[in-house]
Amino acid sequence: MTLIRWHQRNPLGDMMSNFFENELGDFFGKRITDPAANIVEQNESFLLEIAAPGLKKDDFKIHLENSVLTISAEIEDEKKEEGKNYTRKEFYYGSFSRSFTLPKTIDLESIKADYQEGILKVSMPKREEARLEIKKEIKIS
Repeated sequence: MTLIRWHQRNPLGDMMSNFFENELGDFFGKRITDPAANIVEQNESFLLEIAAPGLKKDDFKIHLENSVLTISAEIEDEKKEEGKNYTRKEFYYGSFSRSFTLPKTIDLESIKADYQEGILKVSMPKREEARLEIKKEIKIS
């Protein structure tokens, strides 16, 4: 006989969580979560790409401290609508922060960032000594 563990769920709690996660996010028309990041190693540099559509380049802050690159953004939005018999005012605040520990092969002084078409691209050139490719044959003893 196989025993199956049963976990009783609170249906009211699930309903409220789903409401706040789905309905209010759609109601405000915006949602900000930790964006996806791609890191591509090239011959002479690393390229970090972060998908953050709908933001402006002034919304981002890029900070480097002790070989840790931190990219963050904050947005604030306020909508106000007035009619004959009503006033509707909505606020939205959202933020994210992502940190990346950089390898010692990065030239920290030459890091550059560019934001176009919803993608933040951070180019991190390798140090000159890291670019040299060492090729040799190793004999087995």
